Amino acid sequence: MLIIPIKEGENIDRALKRFKRKFDKTGIKRSLQTRKQFNKPSVIRRAQIQKAQYIQRLRDAEEI
Repeated sequence: MLIIPIKEGENIDRALKRFKRKFDKTGIKRSLQTRKQFNKPSVIRRAQIQKAQYIQRLRDAEEI
């Protein structure tokens, strides 16, 4: 459970912004999205390989 102490005289928008930032850092939303649908390990691995190839192509293009 996230607890955001609100300081005296603090704007509620600012406190809400702090809450959202803290919530994003916990990774709860990301983990819920990944659990929402099952992905086969082979599909996950293939996506990782494709991402690595893409990054490698960007780095190779940067060297030239």
